[in-house]
Amino acid sequence: MEVLVKPLITEKMSDLSGKLGQYGFVVNRKANKVEVKDAVEKMYGVTVTSVNTMVMPGKKRSRNTKAKFIVGRTSAIKKAIVTLAEGETIDFYSNI
Repeated sequence: MEVLVKPLITEKMSDLSGKLGQYGFVVNRKANKVEVKDAVEKMYGVTVTSVNTMVMPGKKRSRNTKAKFIVGRTSAIKKAIVTLAEGETIDFYSNI
């Protein structure tokens, strides 16, 4: 099972990483906090002090077509906010 799906790179997460040393990731729905902590420490070589997780429900989407009005939902995702030890950082742009 792949625990980390992708990092969250948004304005809010950039602000949190600069001020509090917190980074966001989209993670597998079945992953728990211990698995997320181990995956981040292994992949980025940092020390994780805490992990907060939340399940974000899918958003409702609708569109008009020639035939009819289509209503559906996007997939639900699980987010993890990871707090690193003092002075440690993760550089997501290093291997671009």
